[in-house]
Amino acid sequence: MSNVFNNGSNNGLPPSKSQLKRDMDALQNIGRALTELPAAKLKKMELDDTLLAAVLDYQRFNANGARRRQLQYIGKLMRDIDPEPIEQKLAALRGDSSTHTRWLHLVERWRERLLEDDKNVQIFIDDFAEVDVQQLRTTVRNARKERDEAKPPKATRLLFQMIKELIPEQGRQKNAPEDAIEQDDEA
Repeated sequence: MSNVFNNGSNNGLPPSKSQLKRDMDALQNIGRALTELPAAKLKKMELDDTLLAAVLDYQRFNANGARRRQLQYIGKLMRDIDPEPIEQKLAALRGDSSTHTRWLHLVERWRERLLEDDKNVQIFIDDFAEVDVQQLRTTVRNARKERDEAKPPKATRLLFQMIKELIPEQGRQKNAPEDAIEQDDEA
């Protein structure tokens, strides 16, 4: 939905009534997407307190008229805040964010490297000091055993989850070898 909001049009003229209506509808659609999230995810979104309360109120309402009015109110509240961060977080939750996809690819590459060689395990431990070393080594060993015996990938999934918890989504750890991993893939 990027570039949906047009605060002005060409020639320095104010936006048309139709454009204003499209902008308000877009804000209301973002608000509608927020209303479909569970309360726990809403609280992690770091929304404005008034907006968060309005969305939670919407979820409590049963009458269609009340929900419609509350949705309009949410759209009105959305006018006073920057919708871009909310859109990005919603996209990440849906899994259609390119940043989120890159992060998942980074986690996947780390998992593959850990399963390849023990020296990569040591590199991971050096880069992510907060890792439980014993649990990591045990999980890697179990995942390799599963792979070799063609068993269901329970430990492999657990390893992926461990890595996801250690690597922050929005930024990379210092020394995270994303560039080195990409070079390894090219070789």
